Amino acid sequence: MVNEKNLTWVLRKRPVGDLQQGDLELVESALTQLEDGQVRAKTIYLSLDPTNRIWMSDVDAYLPPVGIGDAMRGGGLSVITESRFDGLEPGDIVNTGLAGWAIYNTLPGASLAKLPKLPGVPLTAFMGPLGATGMTAYFGLMDIAKPKAGETVVVSAAAGAVGSMVGQIAKIQGCRVVGIAGGADKCRWLTETAGFDAAIDYKNEDVGKALDKHCPNGIDINFENVGGKIMDEVIARLNDFSRMPLCGLISTYNATDPVPGPYNFSNLLMRRTLVKGFIVIDYFPRFPEGMQQMAQWFMEGKLKYETDIVDGFEKAPASLSRLFEGKNLGKLVVQVSPEPV
Repeated sequence: MVNEKNLTWVLRKRPVGDLQQGDLELVESALTQLEDGQVRAKTIYLSLDPTNRIWMSDVDAYLPPVGIGDAMRGGGLSVITESRFDGLEPGDIVNTGLAGWAIYNTLPGASLAKLPKLPGVPLTAFMGPLGATGMTAYFGLMDIAKPKAGETVVVSAAAGAVGSMVGQIAKIQGCRVVGIAGGADKCRWLTETAGFDAAIDYKNEDVGKALDKHCPNGIDINFENVGGKIMDEVIARLNDFSRMPLCGLISTYNATDPVPGPYNFSNLLMRRTLVKGFIVIDYFPRFPEGMQQMAQWFMEGKLKYETDIVDGFEKAPASLSRLFEGKNLGKLVVQVSPEPV
């Protein structure tokens, strides 16, 4: 193995606005000998997430920014190819947590979680409903919003990895669910496959008027992924004692100027709305709880998911833009190497 070469995407410049060619560089390096307690993990699927863009900027966030000259940070699934850690052996599939954008990562074996073998569950499910995005949806909705049967739930970026799970979990809880997504195909998937009660195409509809139509009794829960004008329209229609898990603000991540806050911010006070920002790593100690419940629903056929797979490690930076252009359906990943047979 030490004679093989590695490829890593390294941050060279902090992006200004949209990610540009040259901000990241693909660097070749030699593999080194493992030390005791380490494993070598070959990436199968690399997760692309809006937070990747946050980590490239020198801003005060929930994790330090990626350093200039350092490997880009990201999650994914990998197969162990070498091990000097008693708990893992070659062939084991692991969730690598926050590793590097690399074909091979050398990692402490104790930091890795070996994936359970569930009959009939594809590996891609561990990137979606049974992965970090599934946990984001589960804890954001169940722990913060605490949905009750009969309530109306609105989800922005509803056809994305997190939003699509939020809506389906809310349906399991007996809620009325309205998703906001871009394009007729996504909206059709939400209502016909994912079981949403209604879907609003923000690219071709007046979001405010559509919310009035589909949420005649107001909105009890807003699972916020987008921010900006769409969030303003939802806030204007919140009910008393509504809840608003703040998961993401993807519409602002590439902004080069200061971003104004909600124009009707006072309505959060008038409606006595609970607004709580959260990051999924806050819930890491409770992941087994969320995994158990999501796996049960998945095995019962109650959760539908899509994986938007880009083939080729070299396409990772360019593919990240799909998230900000609303081109992905479900979980966006890069397939770096074939799934083990």
